[in-house]
Amino acid sequence: MGFKAGKKIRDAIRRDHEFMLTTTKGEHPLVSAWGDGDYITDIEGNKFLDFATMISVYNFGVNSSKEVRDAVKAQVGRLMHAAFTDFYAEEPVSFAENLMKMFPKGFGRVFFSNSGTEANEAAIKFSKIFTKKQYILAFYNSFHGRTLGSLSLTSSKLTQREHFGPFNSTIHVPYAYCYRCPFGKEYPSCGMECVDYIRKYPLSKEVSPKEVAAIFMEPVQGEGGYVVPPKEFVKGIREIASDNGFLMVADEVQSGYFRAGKFLALDNFGVEADIYTMAKAAGAGLPIGITVTRRSLGDTPMGAHSNTFGGNLASVAAASALLKYIQKNKARLENDAKAKGAYIMKRLRKMMDDYEIIGDVRGLGMMIGVELVKDRKTKEPAVKERDMIMTECFNNFLVLLPAGVSTIRIIPPITMPMKNIEKGIDVIEDAIGKINRARKG
Repeated sequence: MGFKAGKKIRDAIRRDHEFMLTTTKGEHPLVSAWGDGDYITDIEGNKFLDFATMISVYNFGVNSSKEVRDAVKAQVGRLMHAAFTDFYAEEPVSFAENLMKMFPKGFGRVFFSNSGTEANEAAIKFSKIFTKKQYILAFYNSFHGRTLGSLSLTSSKLTQREHFGPFNSTIHVPYAYCYRCPFGKEYPSCGMECVDYIRKYPLSKEVSPKEVAAIFMEPVQGEGGYVVPPKEFVKGIREIASDNGFLMVADEVQSGYFRAGKFLALDNFGVEADIYTMAKAAGAGLPIGITVTRRSLGDTPMGAHSNTFGGNLASVAAASALLKYIQKNKARLENDAKAKGAYIMKRLRKMMDDYEIIGDVRGLGMMIGVELVKDRKTKEPAVKERDMIMTECFNNFLVLLPAGVSTIRIIPPITMPMKNIEKGIDVIEDAIGKINRARKG
């Protein structure tokens, strides 16, 4: 029997609509009450398999582990807030010291905030402080947050930017979205025209490289459609930044913490950034944003940037306990992300052979997207059909998230056992098959 919203769920949603400002809540009436491992249970006892990791937060299991929860409880019993940006505390520094063991040599300056958008706001300011330059390059289809500084970089959906301008001095350039190449080329015969374009046009006709502080890049675009670029593209962006004397900022807010197979998604491409930003999975369910810079870039002036809750002790306790688990199990997590991701990709590509509604399957590690189209030749996005598939999955107790125009993102916990991954993929296949048949009449 499928999901049916009862009175408690309907009442909770009615009250939400009455009192809460509109955010990004969709049509799926999930009113969460508790979670454990792979599942979210709602206020009426319905149990959902979580293939969305509560928006990329629970990379290592819903509601994290007992060890993380115990660490938070112990810290809350001592002190929750230490005004860390104005005074001192040992816990955030110890976490920063440990975190640097996961980064390439030469990194060692850390700033804590409360979210991904704040981590990117800090990176914008730091890149301008370090370089004394004012312009930023970012990519079309990117998502770096919704606060005004990071929103100047974001360009995945018009609704996210409409009525909020004018924005900071940001110039957008094409990302290597090979399935929908903006230049009408095909990889690999394209010769990385998207990289050459940056040199030929914005950096020679619109803005002097001498005035560019940084280029912001998601190693795998998230909100924009789970787009995985070729290695040559990422290396080309690194070369452009190095050749022209500006910084490369890697937004690892969604792709980091082993989601794309490695702790840093950028490591998959064999390059290093100058600044990294992280959030989402880093706090194991509690809010934390992290901005990490190369030591060689120096320090920031007193008072140039700060906040109230950065380094919050409860969030740091969660992040520290999670980091210890990650460091102890690094090899296994990398192998699991690779093996489980390969299984998911294999299943989805088999579906692509069977159902013409699937236009593209792409992914890295366990960060996987399925793009749906009305017609494979025209590649017209199947938006309505995508939403119908997600609703069908929800009604069969599987939680998914959309991305891009007509993509479904598949991001179960990296720790999810294969039997549950298979169960979730079976639900997806049934839904895709049902909608694919229905549209054909």
